[in-house]
Amino acid sequence: MSVPDTPVGQPKKAAMAAWIGSALEYYDFFIYGSAAALIFPEVFFDESDPATATLLSLATFGVAYAARPVGALFLGHFGDRMGRKKIMVFTLILMGVSTFLIGCLPTRDQVGTLAPVLLVLCRVLQGISAAGEQASANSMTLEHAPPHRRGFFTSFTLSGTQGGQLLATLVFIPVAALPEEQLLSWGWRVPFWMSIAVAVVGYVIRRKLDETPAFAQQAATEGVAKMPLAVLMREHWADVLRVIGGALVASVSTIFTVWALSYATSDSVGMSKSSMLWVGALANLVALAAIPLWATLSDRIGRRPVFLVGAAGSAVMMFLYLWSISTGSYPLTLLLGIVTFGVVYSAANGVWPSFYGEMFSTRVRLSGMAIGTQIGFAVAGFAVTFAAQIAGPNGDDWTAVALFTAALCVPPVVAALSARETAKIPTEQLGERTAREAVQPEKVTA
Repeated sequence: MSVPDTPVGQPKKAAMAAWIGSALEYYDFFIYGSAAALIFPEVFFDESDPATATLLSLATFGVAYAARPVGALFLGHFGDRMGRKKIMVFTLILMGVSTFLIGCLPTRDQVGTLAPVLLVLCRVLQGISAAGEQASANSMTLEHAPPHRRGFFTSFTLSGTQGGQLLATLVFIPVAALPEEQLLSWGWRVPFWMSIAVAVVGYVIRRKLDETPAFAQQAATEGVAKMPLAVLMREHWADVLRVIGGALVASVSTIFTVWALSYATSDSVGMSKSSMLWVGALANLVALAAIPLWATLSDRIGRRPVFLVGAAGSAVMMFLYLWSISTGSYPLTLLLGIVTFGVVYSAANGVWPSFYGEMFSTRVRLSGMAIGTQIGFAVAGFAVTFAAQIAGPNGDDWTAVALFTAALCVPPVVAALSARETAKIPTEQLGERTAREAVQPEKVTA
């Protein structure tokens, strides 16, 4: 099956829609991470036991990751049956609304234990939204991209994610600098309220995007699969396992973004909240440049070697970064934070959208990416909670956390080593090797 030519300008339009939409959506997602580390222990949990309050707050960060595999099952199914565009619009609206509602929640002092319950409910809705966001945006850009530049164009989704994280950090810097009384009463709510603009802007951008030629051709000729998940498990189960293993590399991001921030600003280290937020901001700024460069390199030399550099290198660099925090040296922490997250981790982060997406055929691509990544990301999300537990009663055993993070980088390395190289395979032939060996699925017309 040959794919019709993509209209001129559509690859760039798809990439920008993915970038802007992901930036806006993950702004919502990441402001929660900053708030969970800096604000929520005092607002939603029992202040009489700060260590337990922090642990519970970080656990709510992981709740969204637990919801993501469930969301991936539903959104992946409908994305492979109804198209990429509809899922992209739905996920953006859901994220904007759920994040705005967090900013409206009553505190523990006002309604007691109902406050953290409502917080968790909103966090679950965020997780469901995120489950379909990257998979739909990656599928959209990959299927619009020229075959020889799929790595570059799909990297815009992750550049957008980093842009959203940068924006979230920059918004929280002046918020964190507010007097404590204002910060804990109304200041923390402002970044969440701003998300109402996310739904409006994202809706306008994504509604104007065309469906991909690959999906349109699939629907018009062979038809879409009646049960994409059944086809996925029958034809691509090994690739789903590879994506799950590869997605564990996201633990580097969650440990860096949430646990390291909490550790650095704790009494045992004593760095200021604003200064550590600047570490994240500058690291994300560097990542914005590094991600497309790594992705372009993968178009030339292949996905596997670039991904391996990012996964294995991150395991080593997290030791150095957490050590630098333990020294209390801010210049050293800033430097190693930028290198760890902005440069080395960006190698894996920038190439996985094309690396994972190219493992699957058009009819199950969104399902395969959504389910595989979200199961792996669920582990990564709760890595923050596990890190808080193994860091000891004082929360300062950074070596245990570094070893834990390095261990989570092993499955991504194994997944990459066992995967086939797909950078040079034509778009219409992606996923064919497993499909040829499988029984043809039941098809229905679109």
